[in-house]
Amino acid sequence: MAKIFKQQTDSTYFEYKDYKNLQRFVDIYGQIESRKKTGLTESQQRQLAKAIKRARHLALLPFVANN
Repeated sequence: MAKIFKQQTDSTYFEYKDYKNLQRFVDIYGQIESRKKTGLTESQQRQLAKAIKRARHLALLPFVANN
């Protein structure tokens, strides 16, 4: 299993460039999974959402699922 977090000073964060890892947290419809499904804390979930949104904006991840 891939390492989820990268270390930057004393906080952990999700890397938006690591889109293959971010795809694990997006469902088949292109929506970000909830905290209950991901098992992350509130701050980690916010960081995850921000990283996914950045990856979508840079076209690394799709906004909607391909059917």
